[in-house]
Amino acid sequence: MVSEAFFFKTLVLFFFRLLNKHFRNPKSPLRNSSSANASYFKCHKYTSLAQRLEISDSDQTLIFSVEGALLKSSSFFPYFMLVAFEAGSLLRSLVLFLLYPFICLVNEEMGLKIMVMVCFFGIKKKSFRAGRAVLPKFFLEDVGLEGFEMLRRSGGRKVGVSDLPQVMVESFLRDYLEIDSVVGRELKVLYGYFVGLMEEKKKIALEEIHPHDETMSCNVIGIRSSNKPLDHHLFSHCKELYLVSEADRKSWHCLPSDSYHKPLIFHDGRLAFRPTPLATLAVFMWIPFGLTLAIIRILIAFTLPYNIVIPLSTFTGLRLNISKPNFSSHSVSTAKEIQSKPKGILYVCNHRTLLDPVYLSFSLKKHVTAVTYSLSRMSELLAPIRTIRLTRDRDQDGKMMEKLLNQGDITVCPEGTTCREPYLLRFSPLFSELSDEIVPVAMDSQVSMFYGTTAGGLKCLDPFFFLMNPYPSYSIQFLDKVRGVSGYGDHCENSRFEVANNVQSEIAKALGFKCTSLTRKDKYLILAGNEGIASANKKH
Repeated sequence: MVSEAFFFKTLVLFFFRLLNKHFRNPKSPLRNSSSANASYFKCHKYTSLAQRLEISDSDQTLIFSVEGALLKSSSFFPYFMLVAFEAGSLLRSLVLFLLYPFICLVNEEMGLKIMVMVCFFGIKKKSFRAGRAVLPKFFLEDVGLEGFEMLRRSGGRKVGVSDLPQVMVESFLRDYLEIDSVVGRELKVLYGYFVGLMEEKKKIALEEIHPHDETMSCNVIGIRSSNKPLDHHLFSHCKELYLVSEADRKSWHCLPSDSYHKPLIFHDGRLAFRPTPLATLAVFMWIPFGLTLAIIRILIAFTLPYNIVIPLSTFTGLRLNISKPNFSSHSVSTAKEIQSKPKGILYVCNHRTLLDPVYLSFSLKKHVTAVTYSLSRMSELLAPIRTIRLTRDRDQDGKMMEKLLNQGDITVCPEGTTCREPYLLRFSPLFSELSDEIVPVAMDSQVSMFYGTTAGGLKCLDPFFFLMNPYPSYSIQFLDKVRGVSGYGDHCENSRFEVANNVQSEIAKALGFKCTSLTRKDKYLILAGNEGIASANKKH
C-alpha cells in the first residue's frame, strides 16, 4: 500500500510540473527544428520507396525514422500499454488507459513523457525484459512491407532513429531487422531503477555512431515522416531526404512472417492481441467476467465425470476438436511383444500449455498420468489428473516412468517447455526407450485475449489466463503408432535420437509446424535471462 501511494503521489506531482511547464512555454522548440532546416534538404516524396530507392552502395548510409518510415501505425499507446501490463501490473496499465484521453489532448512530446512516467517509474532496469521478450512480436506485426523492402535493399549501413525509449526498440531493430545502429531516447536511472523521465536529446555527430568508420558521413540518405512533429538532428546530415506521409504508411501491406530476417520463435507476455485503446477497454470490461468464467470451468473439470465435463465445457465456450486413427489397424507389435510390453500406453505430445495433459485426458475420457520436469504447487493442486515431477536425472527418471507405465497410461512432453509459435523444439529422446509402441499426439491451442504460458511471470497463473479467454480452443490429433528403440536392433545409441526426431517430424507435419533444434534452455536464456531451472514455484 505504501509503494502504491508513493507511486500515485509522484505521478500527480509530475503531471503538475509538466502542465505548469507546458502552459508557460506552449510552443515546442521541436516543431521549429524541421522547418529551420527545410531549405537545406533536397526533399522527395514517394509512395513506393522499394521501387524508387536503389541503395546498394556499401559506402552509403541510410538514416530512417522507425515510426515515420517503417511502422504502419503512428500511435505509441499500444507499445506503452504492453510495457505497463507486462513489465508493470494491471493497476499500472489501468492508470495509463484512464490517462489516454488526456494524452490525446496534449502535444506529442508531452504525451510521450506522460506515458514514459506511468510505464517506467519504479521499474528495475536489470529486470526489464519486455523490450526483448514482448515488444518485438508486436513491432514486427506493425512493420510495413514497403518500408521493410527499402531496408532490405540497402547495401550500406543502416541507422534507425526512434522517438521511443531505446530499451523498447533496440532489440527489435538489431535482432530481427539487422539494423547496424539504433538511436532512441535514453531513460534516467536512479539506484538501478527507472525514474520515469527521459534524458534530453543530445546532438550526436554521425561519426560518433561508428567511430572507426571513416565513410560513415559520406553519401547519407534519410527517410522520415512528412507530418511528424518530432524530429531528430541526425537528418541534417542527409544529402537527400525522402518524406513519407501517414496516409501512405497506412496503405502499406503488412510484413509476412516468412520475410523476417530472423524467425520469431520465442516471445513472452500475457496479451495475445495488439492493445489499442478500444481493445484495451474491452479487456478491462471482460476481466471480471473472465475470472469468474475461469473458476466455473475449473470447478466443472474437478467435480464432474468426463461424459458430463465435455458438453458443459463446450457450453461455457471451450472448444475441443479430436482426430483419432484406428490404432488396431496400425499396430506393429508381434504377439510376443504384446505380452511383454507395459500395461499402459505412452502418449508423446508437443507442448502448448500446462493444460495439454488435461485436454488429452478429456479426449480419451480416462485418467492419464502426466510427467513433467517441474510444476508449481498450485498447478499440482488444481490439476484434475495425476501429475508426477521428474528429477532431470536420466536413469532415475527412466525408472520412474517405466514404473508408471506398468501402472497405466502416461503422457510426456519431450520439448520440456511450451512454445507458442508454429515451431517444435528439440525432443528429448528419453521417451523412446520406455515403450515398444509410442502414440504421437499433435496438439494446438488458440486464444484471443490471454496467452496461457509465460517465461518470466507466475507459472501458477497460466491455466487461469488460458481459461479466462472467451473461446479458447484445443485441437488434438492422435497419430499412427511409432515403434520404440527395440525395433532398431543393436543400434540403440543412435536409434533413440532417430525415434525422437521421427516423432517430432510427424507431429510437425500434422500441425504444419517447423522443427528446430532449440531447447528449453535456449528459450529461457532469450526470454528470462536464466536457464529455466529456477525454483519450482515459477517454472514447469
